[in-house]
Amino acid sequence: MMMVSENNMTIKVTPPTEGLFDLMIFARHANSQDPYNWVCSYQIQCLEPRNGEKLPENPFHFWGLHQKVRDFGIKESSHKEELLVASQGALLLTLQTSRPLLAMYELVNKDLDAALSEKCLASQVEEEKLSCHVLCPFQGYYRLSVFVKDLGGRTFRNTANFLIRCLRPVNQNELFPSGLSMHCGSGISSSHHGLSNPSHSAPIITTKLGKCNITFHAPTDVEVTASLSKDKVTSAKYPLERYILVTHLRTKVSVCVVLPESGVYKVGLFGRSEDDKDFVHICDYVIRCSSDPSWAPFPRVYSLWRRGCVLLEPRTGVLQEQSWVRFRVKVPKAYQAVVLGQEKTVLQRSPSSIWEGDVFTGVAGMQVKLAAKFSQHCSSLEVILAFEVEEGGSPAPLGCSG
Repeated sequence: MMMVSENNMTIKVTPPTEGLFDLMIFARHANSQDPYNWVCSYQIQCLEPRNGEKLPENPFHFWGLHQKVRDFGIKESSHKEELLVASQGALLLTLQTSRPLLAMYELVNKDLDAALSEKCLASQVEEEKLSCHVLCPFQGYYRLSVFVKDLGGRTFRNTANFLIRCLRPVNQNELFPSGLSMHCGSGISSSHHGLSNPSHSAPIITTKLGKCNITFHAPTDVEVTASLSKDKVTSAKYPLERYILVTHLRTKVSVCVVLPESGVYKVGLFGRSEDDKDFVHICDYVIRCSSDPSWAPFPRVYSLWRRGCVLLEPRTGVLQEQSWVRFRVKVPKAYQAVVLGQEKTVLQRSPSSIWEGDVFTGVAGMQVKLAAKFSQHCSSLEVILAFEVEEGGSPAPLGCSG
């Protein structure tokens, strides 16, 4: 293991067998592209070999931080040693930066394939900090290589190679969801899209209740949407898109998530400004829940659910059959709001611009739809939300406001 800093070099040698070994050292000027020249040699006599696991392959030759790490924009590392110990199978690496950088990571272990390795890393990019959450699903040694580039740079360059020793691995069911981007949690990407004051800055959210509310302050010309995914869904009755609801208020966007079962989920945030046609990815969050939640889904959302629309009651998308349900909802610019179920119920607008009224759900199996007219001269109703009517008791209130 060779560690090279600006002014010194350390080599640690572990001979594979007993006997006499030659260690030859080659060097060149740091800025040179000339061949390496032989500098000196040592003879090492090993009387008793150390039996242990082989180190992972390292094509980058050095361990620890790169000799010119400051030129790459890295000021400081949370781990100074070349060997990092993950006693419980998890660790957090942070790098303080002198300028905004992007980073990629590679985790290598003899038992780890590429697909599984992807689920072991969750990275965050902030203005002056890079972070990487690492999970180790096998006991033994790993190589974690870090590659960075400037925001406008063309290629990622190898900046550090850390040796990780895992003493007690994590369960593979607890790994991160697949498909995480390099932008997890708040950071450069969310700021670039105009989002500020995040309720959750860290990329990993742990919930015992099986629900959470992620909020940002957002400019009025930015629209946000969100997705919810999980690698293996076992007991969810509805599509996962029904378990996430985005609400745009005047200066804030709220992403409310309720979970149908335990496990590890990915929340993806996407945004567009008024000038853009398509949504672009902003960032991801990881949500962990070890309890056994079984929240009912939100109502199905249609395209007219836009900025300023707020669902106050009911907060669940599944309504009890043959019962009266109070509806309270904000729909800006609506000329009329109605609920279409067993009967048509016209909602009344309160002085605080909330459309409200009591609605009879009808028999199980039917849908109840919230619809609106946006012009006095428009004869057709536009559907905004749809609710299912089912047998059995009404689910407990979600307590997760917009």
